[in-house]
Amino acid sequence: MQNPEIKIKQTELLSDNWYVLNKVTFDYQKNDNSWITQKREVYDRGNGSAILLYNTRQKTVILTRQFRLPTYLNGNKTGMMVEVCAGMLDQDNPEQCIIRETEEETGYRLTTVHKVMETYMSPGAVTEILYLFVGEYDESMKVNEGGGVAHEEENIDVLEMSYDQAYAMIASGEIKDAKTILLLQHAKINQLV
Repeated sequence: MQNPEIKIKQTELLSDNWYVLNKVTFDYQKNDNSWITQKREVYDRGNGSAILLYNTRQKTVILTRQFRLPTYLNGNKTGMMVEVCAGMLDQDNPEQCIIRETEEETGYRLTTVHKVMETYMSPGAVTEILYLFVGEYDESMKVNEGGGVAHEEENIDVLEMSYDQAYAMIASGEIKDAKTILLLQHAKINQLV
């Protein structure tokens, strides 16, 4: 269903080196019914899934730590980010994606996950919808050490810590990742841990 207040005039490919960056020229009808023409760069990296792994009995969570170049370029001195497990949808659906990514990144094989929400993380420039999940884990689900997939050049540290410690890392600034903050707050509001 098309919005009659938006008319795409031109889409120009700027880059498809890693993902796709387009410059889109469009007409947009304002509230006073007049029309304006705007140009915006839009980054299409596909959609993704993320999950907070939690253990009710131990009151722990599993997080990851990895280098993120964009944060390094914008003030993160080490470039390292503490985050929930996440990954891009390939040909699978969001649930299949996060089950696969959980095993690759953390070493835990989940069979059940629960969807929390869908969110646009940076709607001014990025098309990505992120599907957020929670999933309960225990030691019996650990099938490998995690750390990511070698052919994808992933270098991921797996962190298991108390939920309280992880939640305190939001206030201390050690966790600055939005998807991680959302899921940790969801866990607090819903008393998952």
